[in-house]
Amino acid sequence: MMFGSTQSESGNTKWRRQLDKFVKANQLELAALSWALWLENSDTQGTIGIDLQPKPHFVYCSKESVEKLNERVENRLQELLGIIEHYQPEVEVVMIGIGSGEVKLIQFAPEPAPPNCFEQIGKNVDTLLELLEQRMSEQIEA
Repeated sequence: MMFGSTQSESGNTKWRRQLDKFVKANQLELAALSWALWLENSDTQGTIGIDLQPKPHFVYCSKESVEKLNERVENRLQELLGIIEHYQPEVEVVMIGIGSGEVKLIQFAPEPAPPNCFEQIGKNVDTLLELLEQRMSEQIEA
């Protein structure tokens, strides 16, 4: 990583930076969505993914699909699998960003905790998905 570089931003760096900014600006809503999906599906839900192609949208990443991807990339996602395995939905948010043939871990502990975010936001899963996908399309260039 090059700090303070005047070189133009590569596509790989750009999507990661845009995703980071989106997550930071929408932490409460993402935490509410994460908790709402957990309530609906418990641990069978897999992990929420944010796929940036062809346009930013949410996807379902089953544990099995992440394990298969890990095998195809010579176990380079082992740490990601460990984080997913030990995920604590009542205190943190774990998602996978997918873009430009790469994956990026999204993990944060919001204040307040995800259950309180969900209660404060007061929207159902479908409304949260629609709201966040709209914001993604405005804030992230695919």
